[in-house]
Amino acid sequence: MISFEHVSKTYPNGVKGLADINLTIGDGEFVSIIGLSGAGKSTLLRSINRLIDITEGEILVNGVSVTKAGKKQLREIRRHIGMISQSFNLVKRSTVQKNVLSGRLGYYSTWKSLLGLFTKEDYERTREALENVGLLDKLHSRSDELSGGQQQRVSIARTLVQQADLILADEPVASLDPITSRKILSDLQKINQTMGKTVLVNIHSVELAKAFSTRIIAMKSGAIVFDGTPEELTGEALKAIYGKNILEEEEEAPDEA
Repeated sequence: MISFEHVSKTYPNGVKGLADINLTIGDGEFVSIIGLSGAGKSTLLRSINRLIDITEGEILVNGVSVTKAGKKQLREIRRHIGMISQSFNLVKRSTVQKNVLSGRLGYYSTWKSLLGLFTKEDYERTREALENVGLLDKLHSRSDELSGGQQQRVSIARTLVQQADLILADEPVASLDPITSRKILSDLQKINQTMGKTVLVNIHSVELAKAFSTRIIAMKSGAIVFDGTPEELTGEALKAIYGKNILEEEEEAPDEA
């Protein structure tokens, strides 16, 4: 589904975001991307839907080049790629329903989007998506009235209404407590397993990556230094990635209130 072919990214200040990445991610995988801050995790993730332009190489999604796509073709590609971020990216003063419905905007012309001319089917999709994440009772609530975890589940529902085949989650639990973090990743895991959606999660917690992923990719200085199953991510592998067994520190850390 996703193919990186000799992909590199060098920022204007000379920092190497990605260093000759060759990677294939298949349909229906749940992949966690781990590594230290600045390792290239967000650059990798955001290059897939071209929120970041790469310097060299080519990225393909379903055999179509994202790198070479023109505006119209890129819009079509992005219809099928959902994006979840640490900051939720919701219009806080709008209702939950309106925020979830915004996942359909890529299917409408500009003027219909501006007027909010959604179909009956779109409203039904919105209800179903919110039911999937346990928030149907919040349909008409303002988004800024919700907790952080609830807001993140609204953003997940938006990707479902978008009918995205691929969900990119960039640090989706970074600002959430441990219990809520597990709930969010559990929702993504359920979507992955029951709907066959491909999920890529950029995450700091190795413990959560091992608990929810089918595959883990580790990055260091813009390069991939580990690619395997959670079981293969041993203490020795973690030392090569982080310089120490970071999992031991996570296990010893007290839970947040």
